[in-house]
Amino acid sequence: MIDKGFHLIVPVAYFEIRMIALSRKRFFWGCLLAALLLGPYGAVAQQPGGGVASTVSSGGPTADATPQGSESDRARSAAIADRQLFYVAGSTAMLYNAPDSTRPVKRLPITTPVHRLSCEDDWCRVRTDDGKTGYLPEPAISNVWIRASKADRRLYLYRGTRLIKTFKADFGYNAFSDKERRGSTQLRDHWRTPEGQFYIVRRNPNSQFYKALVLNYPTASDARRGYRNGLISRSERDAIIQADESTRMPPMNTELGGWVEIHGDGTGAATNWTQGCVAVTNDDMNTLWWWTQVGTPVLVE
Repeated sequence: MIDKGFHLIVPVAYFEIRMIALSRKRFFWGCLLAALLLGPYGAVAQQPGGGVASTVSSGGPTADATPQGSESDRARSAAIADRQLFYVAGSTAMLYNAPDSTRPVKRLPITTPVHRLSCEDDWCRVRTDDGKTGYLPEPAISNVWIRASKADRRLYLYRGTRLIKTFKADFGYNAFSDKERRGSTQLRDHWRTPEGQFYIVRRNPNSQFYKALVLNYPTASDARRGYRNGLISRSERDAIIQADESTRMPPMNTELGGWVEIHGDGTGAATNWTQGCVAVTNDDMNTLWWWTQVGTPVLVE
């Protein structure tokens, strides 16, 4: 994973990410998230509050469609989204040599980045980061992602570079700090929402908070930090790193904490009361549930 201090808000960051994108995970966040946040000419893609990111309706349970900016700007953004900003979602997917299931090439894990080249008859021709070209079923890839802003107390749902909808969101009790360890009633200060680049590792339709999208916290970088600081053992560190590398749910019961979710039963008033999760209203949770899958990227800042 990219270090949590890494900021994806300036063009320089894009080129730095591209240069250090050595592993699949680094390539995923470098190629996907940096490109998602950057416009067609290397300028920063307009964020909520900047007045240019558009809200679109694409068949999901959202009614407000108010695109902004020029037609050519929207066309360029849509072209970028259609070409580059996709990843394997839902579950592992088999890459095929032809648009049918008779000639398999290799299995791609969730979060694997792919460049979508074209789509026809429910099959998409794609190129992987190692240069292989093949076909995937169209439902196996997505370019939907989430940005959660602790400062704004908002959650932003994107499809490629285009803003789909903005939600008021509740965050952890301590709104000012990044998560370092498990909180408790004695350590309320550590009820913090972690910051960084995550993805949805599990969907829980029967959460005690209506529905929940479980994030892959703690990540490998959290495990290394926790081990350096004496919070977890070597075996706990290694277990978290192995889960991170194989895109599995990490151990949730260490001193680093876990079960960080985007869930329902939020107040709708953008407050700070959770033990580290992000909470939205149940109606908003239904919208997020419709749009997202296992593998959907989540940027928390």
